[in-house]
This record gives sequence, C-alpha cells and structure tokens, in this order.
Amino acid sequence: MLFKYLSWRSATTAIASLLLTACLGSVSHIPKTEIAPPQVAPVVRAPAVGQQWIYEVRNVFNGELVDILTETVVSVGPKVQITREGKKLGKLPDEIQEPWGMILQDPHWTPPQRFTKVVPLWPQELKPGWSGFYRTRYQVLGVPDNDFYWGLTIQANAWNRIKTQAGEFDTLYYVSTADNFQSDDWFRLASNRRDQIWFAP
Repeated sequence: MLFKYLSWRSATTAIASLLLTACLGSVSHIPKTEIAPPQVAPVVRAPAVGQQWIYEVRNVFNGELVDILTETVVSVGPKVQITREGKKLGKLPDEIQEPWGMILQDPHWTPPQRFTKVVPLWPQELKPGWSGFYRTRYQVLGVPDNDFYWGLTIQANAWNRIKTQAGEFDTLYYVSTADNFQSDDWFRLASNRRDQIWFAP
C-alpha cells in the first residue's frame, strides 16, 4: 500500500532540529514561498535524548489517516538511535545514524535497510545548487546474507518558507533520488526512490 507523509517533527526542546518530509501527493498541500538564502550558512543542531517527533501517515489516494508515528531519540554520541512507534502499528524498527546526519539504518523504506557504508541524510552544504552522489550497498534488516547496490543523488534546490501545523519555518528544499537501485525483490523490473524534503536546520 502506498502512503503519503505530511510530516513534521515537533521538538520537545526549542533547540531541536526540524525535518519536514513530503512525498507523492502531499507536496501540493504544503504552503510554501521561495525566499533568499540566509547570509550566514546555518549549522544543523545536534540531537538530544528525549527529543521527539510526530508524523501523520496518510493514504496517498484518499488522504485517509492511516496511523500516527512517534519517533524518540534514545541515545546520542557517535551513534544516534531513534525509536519509532505507531498508534496502530505498534513498535517499529529503529532509525540509526552514525554519526548524526549519516544514515546507517533506514526504517522508512519497505523493507527496512541497513547500509554497508553510511550515506548523508541532507546536503553537506546547505545552499541551493549543491549536489552530491553517494554509492553504497544495503542489506535487508535481519537478513545479512545478501547486499544490494544503492546509489543516492542529493540535489539542493531552494530556500522555502513553509507553513505547517507545527508552525512556520525557513527550510532548504532538496531532493534525494536513488535511481535504478538493486531491489531485494528479484521480480521487480525497475527500482527508483525519490524523496522531496524541506529541511529546517
């Protein structure tokens, strides 16, 4: 089943970062205005234990609310671990970054992935026009016998001011694309992933 995410991470502390993710049909529902880039390049704030985000998961076809997910930072340091739980789905696989901003275990894909070499979650330079390509391999979580090709392109496009239920934020809009990656499903003819992200550091 396909879902759309109109997501916000509502921080429990004022210093927390905000990551807003939108894909598929949800993009058109985010009020946004293009703005000039900040004069001083922003720095992504570090996570804190207890920091929490809440997501609405909606059906991409009819907008029906499918579940509400809560993510909580439970450990920080060289490795950042984020637990995930849905009101309906219950306990879900953890997200692991090593270090902050570099994804090791991505639970947002089906099936969840564990990369053999970490890849960035956001642009390494928070400015429009920046792009980068990263090549790695991944394993299906819990199935370490095989690994599969993964090539990720990150393209920073523009600074946008967006309005959400969590408030108004100045964000860097970027697109992460994994074209023609190798799927663990041998019957799949083509595998492409595209994430559109509004990131408030």
